Amino acid sequence: MDSPVPPRRADPRPRRRDRHGRGMRGPIAPPQVPLAISRAEAFDDLVRDSVTRLERHWPQLAGVEFAVQEVPRSDNGEVREGDDAVPLGRVTEGSGERPDRVIVFRRPVEIRSRTRDERALLVHEVVVEQVAELLGLAPESVDPRYGQD
Repeated sequence: MDSPVPPRRADPRPRRRDRHGRGMRGPIAPPQVPLAISRAEAFDDLVRDSVTRLERHWPQLAGVEFAVQEVPRSDNGEVREGDDAVPLGRVTEGSGERPDRVIVFRRPVEIRSRTRDERALLVHEVVVEQVAELLGLAPESVDPRYGQD
C-alpha cells in the first residue's frame, strides 16, 4: 500500500527575490531627477521652452504645431546622394484643416552640440529660423537676441 505524501513544510525562510537576498531594486534615480529623463524627453523640453519664449511675443504662433522628429526624411522617402547639408528643421505650411507645422530634427542638432547649453542655444536658433521663415521675417526680428549668444 502506498503511503500518503506528507504535506510540505512551510519554508522557515521567506523567499528572496534574488540569490543575494537584496530584493527588487528600485529606480536608479527618482523621477524628478534629470537622470530619469531620456534624451528625447530632454530635447522635447528644450523645444517647448523655446516655443514658450517666442509665443509671448508672437501670439499667432498659438495656431502653429511644433514637432520633433529623429532625422529628416526627403519628400519622396528616398535619401538624396550628394546632399551634404542635413537640415536641422523644416517648415510645412498647413492646408485646409491642417495647421502650419515647424519640425526640429533631434539627431542632427544633438550631433552638432556637445553640452546641454550648446544644445539649448542651437534648438532655440533652429526654432527662431523656422518661425522666421514661416512668418516671412528675418530671424533678428523674431528674436532680437538671435545670433548674439
